Amino acid sequence: MNNYTLSTADRLTHIKIVAVSLIAGIAVVGVGIAARPELPDMSTRLEARAPVLKPGKPVVWTRADDVTIR
Repeated sequence: MNNYTLSTADRLTHIKIVAVSLIAGIAVVGVGIAARPELPDMSTRLEARAPVLKPGKPVVWTRADDVTIR
C-alpha cells in the first residue's frame, strides 16, 4: 500500500479523509453556533433615538462647466 500520497492512496484512505473532514466541518459549525452571543429583546434595539428625516421635493443637478473638444 502506497498511502503517503493522495493520488496513490487506496479507497479506504480516501474514505477516512472524507470522514475526518466531515466530522471537522460539523465540529466547526457546532462551535460557531454555540459561541453566538445571546441577543437582547429586539424591541429595545429598534428604539428611535433621532428625529425622522422626511424627503423633500426632487431636485435636478446639472453641471455645465465641462468643456467638449471635438
